[in-house]
Amino acid sequence: MAGTRKVGLLVLFLLYAAVLASEANLRSKACPLYCLDVEYMTCKSSGDEKLNPVCNCCRAPKDCTLHLTDGSSVYCK
Repeated sequence: MAGTRKVGLLVLFLLYAAVLASEANLRSKACPLYCLDVEYMTCKSSGDEKLNPVCNCCRAPKDCTLHLTDGSSVYCK
């Protein structure tokens, strides 16, 4: 009887862990609903290659720079 109880507790624990893991995967990053006037983007991983622009840093990979049409730039951490 004690063995059955241990197995039941183990099953409940695994179920609880699975639910927590699935909730962590469902969480998403909320991005602001605005677009900067981006001409192109560069990233450390691609060197000086001019990449297709994205709206803002929320959508850009880390360590990228958004180069704006007015000549300024925004570094994305």
